[in-house]
Amino acid sequence: MIKTLSHIFLGLSLFVLCFLGRPAIAQAQPDPAQLAKAVQEIEQLDALRSGLADYLKDSPETPTADTMKQVCKPVGMKAMQLSKENGWTVKQIATKYRNPDHKPDTLHAQMAIAKFEQNPDLMGFWEPETLDGQTGTRYYRRINVEASCLACHGAKGDRPEFVQKNYPQDIAYDFKVDDLRGMYAVFIPDVQQSLEEALSE
Repeated sequence: MIKTLSHIFLGLSLFVLCFLGRPAIAQAQPDPAQLAKAVQEIEQLDALRSGLADYLKDSPETPTADTMKQVCKPVGMKAMQLSKENGWTVKQIATKYRNPDHKPDTLHAQMAIAKFEQNPDLMGFWEPETLDGQTGTRYYRRINVEASCLACHGAKGDRPEFVQKNYPQDIAYDFKVDDLRGMYAVFIPDVQQSLEEALSE
């Protein structure tokens, strides 16, 4: 955990130093405090996901739709809350998705997934990105498969009945522990553009 956070904050420090040396560009970037806050919030979100999923690891009961409402829904609701409270766009993205809303939404997102697949030790990174016409910075943070995830994302034929029935287009299966499950993506709009849009209203 300490190693993971060290990698993330090292990346954040390099990002901040880079733009402090380029004030003209830095003016159009998010507040560094926002970047640090995004890292912290996503670590807490992942801890929430992992903690809730841990309930499934040793449970003798087959997961049901109600089980998943208790385990998966709170993570999605927390992501929506973070988006609303901070003016960010927080999503979970995967190439092998169950919910089509989670498929890569930009070419950058596709490339980010590929980058995580090629670098198993890479935990997170930032990239300048334009989303829905707005410039900003997007933070990507990997999600690895844990043993508890296999209750619903293991072998295709072993998926719970409600998954096979309710998600006919599901492609989120056949994972193994430590596989790349997907990533969190946090889009932070540029401060300058946000201010200009607010002043023009």
